[in-house]
Amino acid sequence: MRFRNLVLTAAVAAALAGCTNETLDSVNLSSVKNKTEYQLSSKMVSKMRELGMQKTSPILLRIFKEEGTLEVWKANTANRFQLLKSYKICAWSGKLGPKMKEGDRQAPEGFYPLYPNQMNPNSSYYLAINTGYPNTYDKANGRTGTHLMIHGACSSAGCYSMTNEQIIEIFALARDAFKGGQESVQLQAFPFRMTAENMARHRDNPNIEFWKMLKAGYDQFEVTKRPPAVNVCERKYVFNQQAAGQFNAAGQCPAMTTPPALQMAMASYDKDYRRDYEKALKKFDGMVWYEPTEAERKAVVADHRKGRELAYAPTGTSLDAGKLLKVSDLEKKLAEQKEAEEAKQATLIQKEALEKAAREGKGLPVPQANPLERPVEQAAVQAEPARKSLWGLFSRSEPAAAPAAPAAEAPAQQGAGQPAAQQPAPGQPQAAAGGQQAAPPAQDNAQVAAAPAGNAQAPAPEQQPAEQPKKRPFWKLWGN
Repeated sequence: MRFRNLVLTAAVAAALAGCTNETLDSVNLSSVKNKTEYQLSSKMVSKMRELGMQKTSPILLRIFKEEGTLEVWKANTANRFQLLKSYKICAWSGKLGPKMKEGDRQAPEGFYPLYPNQMNPNSSYYLAINTGYPNTYDKANGRTGTHLMIHGACSSAGCYSMTNEQIIEIFALARDAFKGGQESVQLQAFPFRMTAENMARHRDNPNIEFWKMLKAGYDQFEVTKRPPAVNVCERKYVFNQQAAGQFNAAGQCPAMTTPPALQMAMASYDKDYRRDYEKALKKFDGMVWYEPTEAERKAVVADHRKGRELAYAPTGTSLDAGKLLKVSDLEKKLAEQKEAEEAKQATLIQKEALEKAAREGKGLPVPQANPLERPVEQAAVQAEPARKSLWGLFSRSEPAAAPAAPAAEAPAQQGAGQPAAQQPAPGQPQAAAGGQQAAPPAQDNAQVAAAPAGNAQAPAPEQQPAEQPKKRPFWKLWGN
């Protein structure tokens, strides 16, 4: 009985403790009154203590696009950084590769210093930290873009977007580090973990030379567990270099040397890397990595959006949506994508043209009639003058009425199961053999000359009053 009471007491205490920020394992935003003053949970503080970290010690952020991960590293009492917590990025837009220009939907890659004035407590996306893009390297290379953030709301158009529960914790970690005296937090944004196997897998990517440059900074952090000193010269990143002069981002690099201790540590690291890289090349021989589109990544996690607001748009990871393919299969897939994109662009161009015509009040284009006469009709028109000239020698000047066919002969002239042919009305041309209508009498030269040029059809002649019977010519001795 006493044991049962103890258990119940502990459960009640745990439930009550769960109502305060200090003991939250996962953030309950409904209990947060001031998001900028949110205090880290007791579990997080306890973990810091176990790792020999002060609550206000410096932090470092690392992002890996391909696996969709944001890591928070924090300095211990020996000023070595250790991994404190890893977060799953909710959404990032574009594909692997750096941001090049405004509007390309690419999330930045590179090394970015984050200062206190880049913290935005009034963001439209709950909370935000501006990445500072474009940095010195980006500007030296003519890259453009604005308002590239790490923020909440799980929706991205060039940013790294977290959930609100994640960003409030990351924001608090940066706030405490700044309170402890850290001048800037280093953000390292990579396409993937720059291991030998990953570098070999992406060896055919057009961004590989840029990534090799970033890898120097990645490797030095892996070895030293301290943020590298970052500079730019000759439009390139340089790391932990002792220089005899000033660094000029677009100018020539000054004389530089690597600290001896770092050089020795990196020599051993590089040796192991080269061995592992050769092994990875054999593993991926004849294969190439297909980098998925943003739409393909979204399709992998489409079910995560169910029951949420439209703005919530997780994108998934490239590792889940991408795949290794044979070179020939990848070329075929890329060709199909290019064809589909060209068709999409053609549709958009046509749509814009129609919308522009409608706005300007112009008539929409409609299909025109074939300007060339049909072969059968053209042949009939050419043969008509000869036939009419011969018949005109023996016909009366007035049209002669066609003789009526005997009633008994009518069925014989019809096809099986066909209705009897109707007699033409007075003044209409008589049907020709085969069910086709005989050509009407040709107009005389005066009528043809009077017709407007370019008309597809000649105007119908006006109806004339019935003519009186004319006197029979003197040379016609027979007939009525």
